[in-house]
Amino acid sequence: MPSVMGLLEERERAARQRVEDLQAELREAEAVWQRFVIARETVWQVLAEPNERGQAPNVDADRPVRVAGAVPGSVVPVWRAGLDAAILAPDYRRIMEILVERGEAVDCRQLASALGLEPVPAKVEGVRSKTKRLAARGWLTEESPGMFSSVDGRGVGS
Repeated sequence: MPSVMGLLEERERAARQRVEDLQAELREAEAVWQRFVIARETVWQVLAEPNERGQAPNVDADRPVRVAGAVPGSVVPVWRAGLDAAILAPDYRRIMEILVERGEAVDCRQLASALGLEPVPAKVEGVRSKTKRLAARGWLTEESPGMFSSVDGRGVGS
């Protein structure tokens, strides 16, 4: 019959091996994540550099910047002159439409209701993350904590 101490040592070894395996997996996942971070930062740097004519890439002063057909999950670009809300993914575009229609600061619970969502915490937090992202990228303004409104000239169809 095995001893209690022997059983404990065996389980300790198994647990230690599992921890080491998970730590190795975590290091590998962090390395992959860091490569994506570096790639994204590199792309932003390249896009921010002016071309031979001193202009930022993809910016034509004679016509507004347009992107055909944003899809759900699309990245929200940083707002700049010439961008229209039509380039935003449908969820973000709908938030912009509601805020332009209302013309006043709205909280995320009101936005969730206006979007046809039940104003439960999970839905409200989803709307909050989207509005925070829009505000961080210059599409909206957060007048006070949790109160969002459109910025003149950055609405739908502008």
